[in-house]
Amino acid sequence: MTPPDAQASTPRTWKKPPFIANPLLRYGLILVGVVYLVWAFGSLPFNWERIAEGLPRAGRIFGGGFPPSLERYELLITGFKESFQIAIMATLLGVLLSIPFAVMAARNIAPMPIYIIGRAVIIISRSFHPVIVAILFVAAVGFGPLAGILTLILYSIGFVGKLLAEEIEEIDWGQVEAMKAAGAGYGAILFYAVFPQILPRQVGLSMYQLDSNLRASAVVGIVGAGGIGSTLMNAFGRYDYDFAFAILLVIIAVILISEGISGWVRKKIW
Repeated sequence: MTPPDAQASTPRTWKKPPFIANPLLRYGLILVGVVYLVWAFGSLPFNWERIAEGLPRAGRIFGGGFPPSLERYELLITGFKESFQIAIMATLLGVLLSIPFAVMAARNIAPMPIYIIGRAVIIISRSFHPVIVAILFVAAVGFGPLAGILTLILYSIGFVGKLLAEEIEEIDWGQVEAMKAAGAGYGAILFYAVFPQILPRQVGLSMYQLDSNLRASAVVGIVGAGGIGSTLMNAFGRYDYDFAFAILLVIIAVILISEGISGWVRKKIW
């Protein structure tokens, strides 16, 4: 038998426990997942002949795109200017509208009927991809930036509203109780006990949503909702692959710059 002193001096290493303790169930689920992936991949209708025929065409497209051309830079500037306008307006309006819906969707400060309405609005806003929503708004209000702005406002409400509602549900309740004990009303409690606690999160979400809307504005423009996406689709439609690839490179550069600016702003805030 090992002496107690020897047991105390023996180093012990911690091992992370498995997510599923039962090894039979754990490996069974892995096997089921592998079988499903093999079945799903095998059941997809891949047309290998068409893929083989498309590879040379893809080579011609990529070959025609290099070197990228900026001869029609006026169109590029106009498209990006419109995309920036769409992203900024949609972010401002979307974030402002997301705040009341986030309050409505927070279970700890909203009564059940209001909570259900707020959650329903947020769930519906998050249920569809922005491209699908953009197609609906293009059909409703016509081609142009208005459809893009409305699309990204709805997109912003769904994303920012959900995260803000969860942030409100995790606030320190002591400040709320102190305001109630002092006889404060519901509005005063929101402005002096709830909003100050979620303000840093609100600023970070707003910066992230601006980045996201800038990227999304390029996507929704493909279906006619304005911005640089419309310019990109027109370039592909005219077989101007060199100009189209120039647009893609500028989009990547703009997103990288916006990421750097938003990171710098977040560091300054916190």
